[in-house]
Amino acid sequence: MDGLTWQLDTGWKPFGESIVLDAQLFRKVAVGASATREGASGIWRAVPLRYNARDTTDTPCRRPTINPASPTLELPQLALIALAALLAGGINAIAGGGTLISFPALTAAGISNVAASVTNTVALSPGYLSATFAQWNDLKTQRKRLLWLAPAAILGGITGGYLLLNTGEKLFKQLVPFLILVASLLLALQGPLRKWLTARQGKGGAHNDAWVALPIFLASIYGGYFGAGLSVIVLAVLGLVIDDSLTRLNALKQAVAFCVNVAAALFFLGSGQVVWLAAAVMAVGAIVGGALGGRLAGRIKPNVLRTLVVVIGVIVSLIYFIRG
Repeated sequence: MDGLTWQLDTGWKPFGESIVLDAQLFRKVAVGASATREGASGIWRAVPLRYNARDTTDTPCRRPTINPASPTLELPQLALIALAALLAGGINAIAGGGTLISFPALTAAGISNVAASVTNTVALSPGYLSATFAQWNDLKTQRKRLLWLAPAAILGGITGGYLLLNTGEKLFKQLVPFLILVASLLLALQGPLRKWLTARQGKGGAHNDAWVALPIFLASIYGGYFGAGLSVIVLAVLGLVIDDSLTRLNALKQAVAFCVNVAAALFFLGSGQVVWLAAAVMAVGAIVGGALGGRLAGRIKPNVLRTLVVVIGVIVSLIYFIRG
């Protein structure tokens, strides 16, 4: 080979830049008068050799696979993800809304929006298991309700996950600022919602809990699709249709959130969108953060922390809006 730099001329430029590859993988092609050498170090236009399993005369070459969903994560990006997961785990243990911290950190590390949402769901799902078992005493007396709500939550989570994987990166990127803003507003309503539910106790509700499965299914679709703020939606639905104490409703909410996130996470495992290194770092960070958050829960006022997370969420959504 003559040692020149060759340029892949396919029009495929996912990052807005030309892709320069080794000359050994290409055959020179003439493109009218443009196929001329421009000086000793000029650029020749080339195309990849067409792969043919029965033709061994040419060096086989496939189109380069650059997957923006799974970038190479360096130490600074991993440190950012670990810190965000640590904060998200602590925030979830105290006030909720940790996804508003962890999801933007994943995209800031260079992970695509769809892959970031998928990875976030997979990494944080184990935390829902421990939180659910922590409220088992309030759940074991509600098994009849769970027989209706758990299947609805699982089907909704899988449906939301399916919609996410088939949305496409471009459309989902456009939806992200709206999703984060909606999640922030939902988190802001969590305090007033709890006060309303407390005041409403004993004033009557649905006597047949079966039909609550439909609104839970619809809420669970959102949970599998993005997830941030799901607990607020589920608690509101339960409070509207079931007359019970806030403690027992909160336990049901936790079980529904667990079913949604675990179902979506299992559905995502074979999608090819999970950035496993980031997920592993996040899982460890979230577990440590959850443990620390549990110990600090008595020292930090949930309303203060929730307000801080809401403000951060609104700012992040505005940044996404500006960046387009």
